[in-house]
Amino acid sequence: MKRIICTAVALASAGAVAEQLPMEHVLVSVPLHKKQAETALPVTVLSGQELQRKAAASIGETLGDQPGIASASFGPGVGRPVIRGQSGPRTLTLQNGTASADVSSLSPDHAVTVEPLLADSIEVLRGPSTLLYGGGAIGGVVNVIDNRIPRATQEGINGALEYRYDDASDMDNIVYRLDGGTGNFAFHLSGVSRETDDLDIPGKAIDEDAVEEQEELLGEDHDEGEEEEFENTDGFIANSDTDVDAITGGGSYHFGEKGFVGLSVSYLENEYGIPPGAHGHHEHEEEHGDEEHDDEEHEHEEEEEEEIIRIDMEQTRYDGMLHLHDPMAGIEVLRGFLTYTDYEHKELEGAETGTRFDRDTWESRVELVHDAIFGAHGVVGLQWRADEFSAVGEEAYVPETDSTEWGLFLIEDFHHGNWSYELGLRGDYVDRDPEAETTGSKDFTSLSLAGSALWNFAPEWQAGLSLSRSERAPSTEELFSNVDAQDAEELVTHAATGLIEIGDPDLDEEVSLNADLSIVWQSERSWAELTLFYNQFEDYIFLANTGIESDETPVYVYTQDDADFYGVELESEFHLARLWQGDLSLSVFGDMISGEFDDAGDVPRMPPRRLGAGLNWSDDDLGAWVRVVDAGDQDDPGDFETETDGYTRWDAGVDYRLGLQDDRELFFFLKWKNIGDDEIRLSTSFLRNYASQAGESVEAGIRFAF
Repeated sequence: MKRIICTAVALASAGAVAEQLPMEHVLVSVPLHKKQAETALPVTVLSGQELQRKAAASIGETLGDQPGIASASFGPGVGRPVIRGQSGPRTLTLQNGTASADVSSLSPDHAVTVEPLLADSIEVLRGPSTLLYGGGAIGGVVNVIDNRIPRATQEGINGALEYRYDDASDMDNIVYRLDGGTGNFAFHLSGVSRETDDLDIPGKAIDEDAVEEQEELLGEDHDEGEEEEFENTDGFIANSDTDVDAITGGGSYHFGEKGFVGLSVSYLENEYGIPPGAHGHHEHEEEHGDEEHDDEEHEHEEEEEEEIIRIDMEQTRYDGMLHLHDPMAGIEVLRGFLTYTDYEHKELEGAETGTRFDRDTWESRVELVHDAIFGAHGVVGLQWRADEFSAVGEEAYVPETDSTEWGLFLIEDFHHGNWSYELGLRGDYVDRDPEAETTGSKDFTSLSLAGSALWNFAPEWQAGLSLSRSERAPSTEELFSNVDAQDAEELVTHAATGLIEIGDPDLDEEVSLNADLSIVWQSERSWAELTLFYNQFEDYIFLANTGIESDETPVYVYTQDDADFYGVELESEFHLARLWQGDLSLSVFGDMISGEFDDAGDVPRMPPRRLGAGLNWSDDDLGAWVRVVDAGDQDDPGDFETETDGYTRWDAGVDYRLGLQDDRELFFFLKWKNIGDDEIRLSTSFLRNYASQAGESVEAGIRFAF
C-alpha cells in the first residue's frame, strides 16, 4: 500500500535540479557562504548533471570515486563515506547543516540515513572541519543539501517523477519531487521508493583464501566445519536485498527580502540484509550441544546455523530553520537551525529481534554574520547537541549513554590586494554519561584553531594554504564498550566485526595538526586543482589486537598511538573542442593516501592509489560519456589485515533530453557499469572478504519534469 501511495503522489511531482558551473558553486557548508573558487579549504561538490549521473542508493557509493573520498560498504545496503582514510566517528554526515543523527558511526553495518537521490547538491569538506561542526568532523564533513525547507518563493508548481532500473540488483527505484508556492508561502514534497534483489557479482561472494589468511593472522584455528556454516554463493551475494521508503514534506513563510522561517518533517524506512558470514558466528552449542538429537532437532539446528541477519531501520526527523537579513544593527544575517531526530533500528535474526538500537537527538545551531569591522567580515556561532543512546539485546556491548555537546566558534574573513585570509577558533565541551556500574560520566574540553590564505598570483591561477589544530573527544563506543563486563563470560561480541571490543574510559582527546596546500588553475571553460595534505595525530584512537581470545573470539581494546596521514589529490576538467555542435571535454583525476602509526604499523582499511580519466560530449539535448578508474593493490594493510587486489573499472553512459510543451521535458539516461566485469573488493570495507562489488550491469531511467 505504501508503494501505491508513493507512486500516486509521484505522478504530481517535481522539478529538475539546476545546473552548476564547476568552481562556481556557492558553498553553504561554510558559515561565510562563498564560491568554491573563493576558499582555500579542500572542497568537493556534486550538483546538477554530475550529481544526476553519479547519484546512487548510498552516500558512500555516490561519492566513492571522488578524489580523496572512498566508500566503506557493508553489502549493498550500507555505503559510508571515507574521507582521506577517516570514517566512523571522525567523519560527519549532515542533512542541510545538521547531523544525520543515526548510528552509522557506531558500527560498519549501520547505514547512513541520508538519501542521495533526493539531493540538490552534496558538499564535502575534505579534511578537518572541527572549527565549523565540532570534534565529530575531525576527518571531514559530507553535507547533503535539499529543498525540504524552501529558501525562495515561487508562483505555481513544478516537479519531477523519475524511475530507475538496475539489472545487477533488479532494482526498481521511484523518485518524486514537488515544489510550489503562492504569495509568501512555499512548500516542498519529495520521496523515494526503492526495492532491490540480491546483488549480482563476478565470481564467488566469499574470498575463501583471504578469509583463511585473516583467521591465521588473528591466531584462529581454521576449522573446515565452520566454513560450511553458510553457503559461498557463486554469481550473487545472498541476503543483500534492500527495501527503502522515504518521504519528506516542508514549507516556509517569507518576509519579503528580510528572510524566511520554515519547518519540515521526513520519515525513512530502510530494511536491508547482511551478507552471510559477515555478521559473526552465532553459537548454538548450549541449545544443541547433544549429538544424539533426533532428525527434527538436527533440521532445526541447521536452520539456526543458516539464520539470516537483517536490519530494520526507522527514522523520523523534524527540522526548523530561520534565516533573517539585517535583523539588527551590525548583523547582516542571522541563521538558526533546530532539529529533532527519533531513530530506531532492529537487528533481526530470523523472525526474532536480536538487538534494538535507539537514538533521540536534539541539535541547535545559531550563526550571526556581522558587518565588516576594520575590514574583517565574520561569523560567530553557537552549537548544542543532546543525545540519548541505548542498545538492548544480545549484541548490546555499549551501555545506555546520554551525551551533551556545546560549541562556540568565531571565524573572520578579510582581504588585502590579491590575498584572502580566514582565521577562526572554536571551543567545545562534551559530556558523556553512561548507565554503567564501573565508570561515571566523562567530560572533555577541546580547543580548535584554523587559518587559511588564498593568493591570486596570476589572472587564472591561485594558491591556497590551510593550517589547523583540531581536537576530538572520544566517542561513546571508544569509551564504554563492554565496560561493565566483570569476566570473560560477560563480554559481548560485536557481530559486525566478529570481535570483542573493549573500551577505555581513560582515553584522552585526539589532537590533529593539519596542513593543506593547493594550486588551482581555472579559465572560462577549464579548470584543474592539485592538493597536498598532511595530518599529524596525537593520541589517535584505534582498536588494537590483544592477542587474547575469549570463547574463540579475538579480544581487541581501544587504545591510542600517534599517527600520520598524508597524500595528494588531483581533479581537473579541460574543454577540448566543439564537435558535432556539442562540447567535448576531458577530466583527469586521482589520489594517493597513506596512514601510518608511530608504533603499530600501517593504519587499517586505507584506500588504494587511484588514477582515472573521463571523456564527455554533450549538446543541448544529447550527452555521452565514458570513464575509467584504475586502483592499485592495497599492499600496506594494517596489522592482522589482508592485502587487497587492485582493479580497473570502466563505465559509460548516454542521456537525452526531449523538450515538450509548456516547459515540460522527458529525460532518458542509460549507464553501462563495470564494463569489464572486474571483481572489485574495497580495501576500506570490513566486508571485502565476504562480498565484492557489483559486476557488469546496466542502469536505465526516465524522468518527467514540469
